[in-house]
Amino acid sequence: MATRRQFIKISAIGAGAVMAGAAGFRLLAAEQGQTALMASAGDPLRRIPTYCEVCFWKCAGWIYKDEKGAIKKIIGNAEDLNCNGRLCPRGTGGIGMYYDENRLRTPLIRTEERGKQTFREATWEEAFDYIADKIKTISAEHGPECLALFTHGSGGKYFTNLLRALGSPHIAAPSYAQCRGPREVAFQGTFGETIESPERTDIRDTKCLVLIGSHIGENMHNGQVQEMSDAIDKGATIITVDPRFSTAAGKSKYWLPIKPATDLALLLAWINVIITEELYDKPYVEKYTYGFEYLKEHVKNNTPEWAYGITTIDPTVIRETAREMANASPAVIIHPGRHVTWYGDDTQRLRAVAILNALLGSWGRRGGFFSPESFELPEPQHPPYPEPKRSWRTEFPDLYKLADTVLANGVCDATVPDPSRHCQFQGWIVNGTNLIETLPNQANTLQAIQALQLLVVIDTMPMEITGWADVILPECTYLERYDDIRVGPHRKPQIALRAPAAEPSYNTRPAYYMARELAKRLGVIEYFPFEKIEDQLDWQLKQVGSSLEEMLRLGVKTFDRQYGDLYFQPGQDVEFYTPTGKIELYSTTFADAGYDPMPKYTAHEEPPPGYYRLNYGRAPMHTFSRTSNNPNLTDLMDENTLWVNPRVAKEWGLSSGQYIHLMNQDGKRSEFPIKVRITERIRWDSVYMVHGFGHDQKKLERCYGKGASDTNLITKVLVDPIMGGTGMRGNFVTFVTEVAGEEVAS
Repeated sequence: MATRRQFIKISAIGAGAVMAGAAGFRLLAAEQGQTALMASAGDPLRRIPTYCEVCFWKCAGWIYKDEKGAIKKIIGNAEDLNCNGRLCPRGTGGIGMYYDENRLRTPLIRTEERGKQTFREATWEEAFDYIADKIKTISAEHGPECLALFTHGSGGKYFTNLLRALGSPHIAAPSYAQCRGPREVAFQGTFGETIESPERTDIRDTKCLVLIGSHIGENMHNGQVQEMSDAIDKGATIITVDPRFSTAAGKSKYWLPIKPATDLALLLAWINVIITEELYDKPYVEKYTYGFEYLKEHVKNNTPEWAYGITTIDPTVIRETAREMANASPAVIIHPGRHVTWYGDDTQRLRAVAILNALLGSWGRRGGFFSPESFELPEPQHPPYPEPKRSWRTEFPDLYKLADTVLANGVCDATVPDPSRHCQFQGWIVNGTNLIETLPNQANTLQAIQALQLLVVIDTMPMEITGWADVILPECTYLERYDDIRVGPHRKPQIALRAPAAEPSYNTRPAYYMARELAKRLGVIEYFPFEKIEDQLDWQLKQVGSSLEEMLRLGVKTFDRQYGDLYFQPGQDVEFYTPTGKIELYSTTFADAGYDPMPKYTAHEEPPPGYYRLNYGRAPMHTFSRTSNNPNLTDLMDENTLWVNPRVAKEWGLSSGQYIHLMNQDGKRSEFPIKVRITERIRWDSVYMVHGFGHDQKKLERCYGKGASDTNLITKVLVDPIMGGTGMRGNFVTFVTEVAGEEVAS
């Protein structure tokens, strides 16, 4: 591809400067600014606004095309608060999605039983008719509530509109139960508000940042990485708690190599020190919180010495780090993390994180957590949605009482035939999420899929889930379509436009078109009043004093705040959206639902002899499993490796670069081998790999068989009783070293 050299140059800077301080980011910004200047001074490149679809951060940028109409590069939009004009390697590498020759190209309909990769090409009309007929049958025989949508990405809004128009409330985002849900429920139960996405963390002005299982720099959440670099340059203290010496740990004053599964004990010990040494923000706690005396009594025995026997962290270090936080108060952040579904007690662990932030006075304070604001766009008018006759709560009335959205794993469980239930789900629409690699316990997911009458998959790539579909609808990439205006929360309300830089390649279509065509056939077209999405966008923008024409020029538009300040003013009276109107150190919401109102530590299962806890995480150039085949990003990392402590490697006779298989506690063996990386940067009781590799879909020609899949080894799921999150770090693996004679794709 002609843009290869330019991409590698930009992405190499992005990858190398991930945690190198603000200087690295300034270098990248300077190069991008020069590129934009050249374009405006007569360069034949012309630009089209977009926002990224490679991860949830949705950074706004500019797509550049040459005089022949070929897409050449993507750079950040300098006005965007999410990225400040600087894209990460994944953002600049988004072009690879467009040029990937393994893309889905035309609608496909299954010709044999599920699980066999046997499809025939179909016209769009044929595919839509097939889906509509099946949905009508399911709705007539079981009710529309037995249809569910799994979604991750921009197109989910259109299919959500379709399902609600039909009468189904079952819209499940795996990002809730498999990722962020526990923190949202925990912070809602403490402050009456959630963390939101992008997170409301005021990292740029913090004086102390505590990362407890949060891998900023490797998860590459763009704005946070930039702000952390700025904070480091300004002298902020970084405290990293992780069994692994992560990239963030390398930039930290303190690295606490905690024993896995004991994080809650450390958090309770920190709370104990903050209270017993009277290091908490007394005026803040007195004015804004409820239940301090209950909490003081609750943690009186959770001393650093008590925690030492559990966490292996020296009591002196526990006290020193607690004092570092207090010295920075209120400009301190105990980061809530993103992927927080670990051990099944995750909501309570995040409650401890929220309580610690409250004691230090960081909520609503500069350098702590700011008050975000989103822009509100009017929605097109349509009839009210029909009232569903039942929901997933009907089948699980006493479970996960504080879950505030449909659980993806709950829908999956309720699809597996069970005579005790009134309804099993009969039809799934899966949009932009590879459920085989997303949901834990693959055997359960496949059992549910085999019980369906209809499985529709909408994706740009032939992922593992497409092999099980009845109908595959090929979506064009985000570079080839309009989508809804981005209105996510930030310090100021902003809107950002995504516009197509090219016509859809092959026989692909945007999700809006698909949902609207299905609505026609299902008799609910009135819920899609605009034939073309660009007409809807123009109408919405004109209602707020803008237009599609203006946004095509600007890409991003910023507005003044309407609903108060970023931070609490000194002495300001604040009412929180909790039952007491206070920050609840003792949660009345949890107590009323029958859960512990304050977090307690409970020991978790230890690895059996000869086994090690399986930990997994991210890499700066990849997002989940969706980028593993991207031709640009694969050049940066084409397989994962297994981090093994030298002590363990010596015991097993392992060498760096050796390929081995892994086997978990239930006898499940990794489908493909993984390369050993011997390093002191991991505790002896754990191993670590990057998530998103080990694909067994042969149509993904670059990544098939490269590395191992952690999801493949997660057969034990520790479900959070409060909100249903799927704890996935309770699995253990051992080594299978005999791989001789096998065909190893790696």
